[in-house]
Amino acid sequence: MKIRQPRTAAQHDEGKTRLPEASRAPTALIAEDEPPIAAALERELAAAWPELQIVAAVGNGHAAIERIGALQPDVAFLDISMPGATGLDVARACANLAAPPQIVFVTAYDEYALDAFDAAAIDYLLKPVDAARLARTVDRLRVQLARAPTDGAPGAQVQADLQRLVGQLEQITRGVQLGNRTQDTGRNEPLRYLRASSGRDIRIVPVEEVLYFEAADKYVVVTTRTGELLIRTSLKELCAQLDPARFWQVHRSTVVNVDQVESASVSALGTMSLKLRGHSGAVAVSKQYAHLFRQM
Repeated sequence: MKIRQPRTAAQHDEGKTRLPEASRAPTALIAEDEPPIAAALERELAAAWPELQIVAAVGNGHAAIERIGALQPDVAFLDISMPGATGLDVARACANLAAPPQIVFVTAYDEYALDAFDAAAIDYLLKPVDAARLARTVDRLRVQLARAPTDGAPGAQVQADLQRLVGQLEQITRGVQLGNRTQDTGRNEPLRYLRASSGRDIRIVPVEEVLYFEAADKYVVVTTRTGELLIRTSLKELCAQLDPARFWQVHRSTVVNVDQVESASVSALGTMSLKLRGHSGAVAVSKQYAHLFRQM
């Protein structure tokens, strides 16, 4: 990876106006806390935009803010959910820079209300990155970077636009979790549909079809009769959106759809497990929750 060295104060004063893209290679920073995803995005960008130089790849929001300020990349690809500071936090910090980069948000799940990104006119990429979608993003970025400043303040308009758009995006997404919007009554209705990933596809799954949820690192594995899907959220956040009368926690990392429980059995060692309708495997129940199924 080629890293551009930060400019000195003298160099900064001599050349505050960025050169047009045609005069030098465009530069970018990738902020992504999952190295395989960051590496994949870098490969896709190398194919879609060969002249682009990746000046840094960082794994958290605070590092992204520091590196963007030091390296002044033309473009910043920001993961929405990062430790330390979110992609929105980084974008908000960029809006205070004299010459903010073009921002592209990268997200693993449309539960983050991707329609809000469209409404705010901020570009985004959905993980895993699709080559055709990335090509459209690159085309937009080329156009933006080719627009030479005419008012003597190269970052002023971009700065104002970014402040407005990030504020708009925060308003639209405020209170949105897992694609569920607050109802007119002022309370959240139980989640009825899930938008979960299966490879490169996003599937819409009615919650009643879910057999159980299981926490797995930064993801929740959604098990149905037809297979497994992924949601990038915590089990705790997911449980807050589910109907507690239907979805019961049976283990620190597992929540089952009680409507799908066929029977409960106890082994010779005293451990309990559940058999779910249409599912060959067994779901373990911890001692803390075993009392829920004693009479089954």
